[in-house]
Amino acid sequence: MKAIWNGEVIAESDDTVVVEGNHYFPVTSLKREFTTFSNHRTSCPWKGQAHYFSLMVHGDMNPDAVWYYPEPSEAAAEIKDRVAFWKGVQVTE
Repeated sequence: MKAIWNGEVIAESDDTVVVEGNHYFPVTSLKREFTTFSNHRTSCPWKGQAHYFSLMVHGDMNPDAVWYYPEPSEAAAEIKDRVAFWKGVQVTE
């Protein structure tokens, strides 16, 4: 699987976990040169608190386009150390 935004592969892995229709990639597959800090947080009743990264590719910013759960609930343990994407990031095979 590949996560692509603004013409760049942001993450690539054959080891994704699908939860609620979202592919969670290993955090080690995330190309950190395209990520920037975000202090955005959201809460999911069964997964826990999500943290975010923004993307910066070719001078274009995609705020809060990457999310992860640094301390997921026991029910969501399979997404520990994984990231997922939205806001126009294409996830394809």
